[in-house]
Amino acid sequence: MNTAYIVAARRTAGGRRNGKLSGWHPADLAAVTLKAVMHDSGIDPTAIEDVIMGCVSQGGEQSFNIARNAVLAAGLPESVPATSVDRQCGSSQQALHFAAQAVMSGTMDCVVAAGVESMTRVPMFSTGELYRQAGMGEYTSPNMKARYPGVRFSQFTGAEMLARKYQFSKEQLDAYALLSHHRALRSTQAGHFQPEIVPLAVHRQGQHAEAELHTHDEGIRADATLESIAGVKLLQEGGVITAANASQICDGSAALMVASEAAIKTHGLKPLARIVHLSVLGHDPMIMLEAPIPATERALKKAGLSIQDIDLYEVNEAFAPVPLAWLQVLDADPDRLNVHGGAIALGHPLGASGAKLMTTLVHALQQRGARYGLQTMCEGGGMANVTVIERL
Repeated sequence: MNTAYIVAARRTAGGRRNGKLSGWHPADLAAVTLKAVMHDSGIDPTAIEDVIMGCVSQGGEQSFNIARNAVLAAGLPESVPATSVDRQCGSSQQALHFAAQAVMSGTMDCVVAAGVESMTRVPMFSTGELYRQAGMGEYTSPNMKARYPGVRFSQFTGAEMLARKYQFSKEQLDAYALLSHHRALRSTQAGHFQPEIVPLAVHRQGQHAEAELHTHDEGIRADATLESIAGVKLLQEGGVITAANASQICDGSAALMVASEAAIKTHGLKPLARIVHLSVLGHDPMIMLEAPIPATERALKKAGLSIQDIDLYEVNEAFAPVPLAWLQVLDADPDRLNVHGGAIALGHPLGASGAKLMTTLVHALQQRGARYGLQTMCEGGGMANVTVIERL
């Protein structure tokens, strides 16, 4: 089996809802990072054999194969094909898996994995709600309802279930949320994100481009305190989840170039990381957010590694109980987890988050001279992808 290497990885800085990226059409927003990895690698774009792009809300401006639209918007040759992937929050992590699998199989030598989501312009849940409100039905079928009678699948309910199962108090969740902001702020001030972020002009809906460049994640709250986080309204009476200890709505894109050893030699590419392991696992769709735990346990076993072998972990902060439960069960080192902050501070642009987290992980390993990194994230429907990489 061939080896797959990551040779370029870039992302946009996250934009808050109705914020600095809200004026960008998502195809153009995705094109920015596609062009960035092309530029960084220096490869002839005709050598790209496919572009695989994650996107969750594939409607409106993100419909009609957003991946192909982004390729065309980026000015890449018309010969470059593209396809769009929906594995919910893990969509662009799955895009990376598909790209790596194509290279490992020997059927392709150079593939771009990417992700995009404009949660401002195509709001979360809108693709399902618009059809439901138009009388065109919903995603839960009669057979699903028979298997899970009376269940309304919800990530918010799942987060509450997870917090109860692992006995996390609201105070613990709020403290973790504050840590995410502190880490993200320190990393931004230290310039750790600079090599991975593509600067781009600020566009706001209904306005022309401003002179300002967007270079820093917009969701980081420099003035966050435990008191301000604790004061945010509960999403559910008697619960522990609030908007402050959950991921932020975010606009953004990210892209990674995956290449074979043959492509590296032919095109003079510089490998940043080797893909060691990739897998995905299904789990309970009701609690939904617990899947990263058994998925990581299985992935480590298949890779012949222990959690102590992993130098850095990126576990998506969809809700604070997710990384906290993962840490508890895996007996992992909290100082290796989301060292630059996570989605609570940096935002969670749904279909772009998998590629975004991997971009940060690749660059963090390079900066620290560390060896192994692991990425996982919870996904709608109760699934989780796991990717293990080795810095080169």
